[in-house]
Amino acid sequence: MASINLIEAFQDFKEAENIDRPTMMKVVEDVFKTLLRKKYGSDENFDVIVNAEKGDLEIVRRRMIVEDGEVMDPLAEIAYSEARKIEPDFEVGEELYEEVDIMDFGRRAILAAKQTLASRISDLKKNVLVKKYGDRIGEIISAEVYQVWKKEILLLDEEGNELILPKSEQIPQDYFKKGESIRAVVKKVELKNNSPVIILSRTSPLFLAKLLEIEVPEIFDGLIVIKKIVREPGERAKVAVESYDDRIDPVGACVGMKGSRIHGIVRELKNENIDVINWTNNIQLLLQRSLTPAKITSMDIDNEKHHVNVFLKPDQVSLAIGRKGVNIKLAQELTGFTIDVFRDTEGEPEEFDIDLDEFSDEIETWIIDELKRVGCDTARSVLDLTIDELERRTDLERETIVDIQRVLQEEFDKE
Repeated sequence: MASINLIEAFQDFKEAENIDRPTMMKVVEDVFKTLLRKKYGSDENFDVIVNAEKGDLEIVRRRMIVEDGEVMDPLAEIAYSEARKIEPDFEVGEELYEEVDIMDFGRRAILAAKQTLASRISDLKKNVLVKKYGDRIGEIISAEVYQVWKKEILLLDEEGNELILPKSEQIPQDYFKKGESIRAVVKKVELKNNSPVIILSRTSPLFLAKLLEIEVPEIFDGLIVIKKIVREPGERAKVAVESYDDRIDPVGACVGMKGSRIHGIVRELKNENIDVINWTNNIQLLLQRSLTPAKITSMDIDNEKHHVNVFLKPDQVSLAIGRKGVNIKLAQELTGFTIDVFRDTEGEPEEFDIDLDEFSDEIETWIIDELKRVGCDTARSVLDLTIDELERRTDLERETIVDIQRVLQEEFDKE
């Protein structure tokens, strides 16, 4: 049998899962029918037979035997005298099947065919990979760290496919070593230079949603639905949940007995604080819950402008704003409202105070802005907090805080 060994090419097919045999046969047939068209001008009277197991290929030519001198189409017909040279028993009207020696195509053409076949296989593999991970966007997968670079990490899945975890999709506290197995969610599949690039993420809200789905059976079963998730990766997250079954407390189910369900997720997210709250269409109640753990005294809502002024006791202001302003930022993302926080001194004896802006000659503007960011807009609100508290909640140096409090205290002493 005239054959060309294509085992290596077929092996590539076998290694690429989901490439079925009919597809394989079609690709091989297409490649070699192209060769036939180049050599004979047509491929209509040729059969390409592939033995996928052995990696063998056979091409058979079909021609009708006609009387000498009556050959009208040399590709489809052969003269009786020529046919008898191949096999003396042939008769006019019979069909002659003749193997084509692949080597007749020439060494260069055969090499080109193998290269074309390898290229087609490569394209099929890419398409399979794109489809496989395109269907898994939003799913959590585990992969092994293969290479750690400055801007991204290269991972390999169980089939050896390359996956990318960019620095921007890593939690700030993430630190991975080669060979370590990590979990992430499939964020998107891109094509770069005609090659599929699978991007993973650990910062996406979807990652937290899927972790909750794994840990909380009620979410997986659809009894509890996650209405919205907002995150500041590695710092804090707020998850609004709603139950479709009045007998189920959605917050309690998500947190678990003594926090058993949420603890594993917190560890996976590098100690990210997770606030689970009950979703409600009552915007006032939602705003109140979104500012957890702070307790609100009162609020003034402007629904048209999506703006709210929130009033809190002085000791609750810093809780509402949170470290580096994260808590109030997430509350705004969750509710869609712009939130301004004010100290509520109603019911307390009026105490002489001075607006921080009055100290702009002695304290730099950026320092005043930083203090306002954590809810300290007056001199007394700064003095009410300890140096340790101010150092923890702002980006100011300890020495700077000491100097600020000294300046403010001196002004009260003068009064």
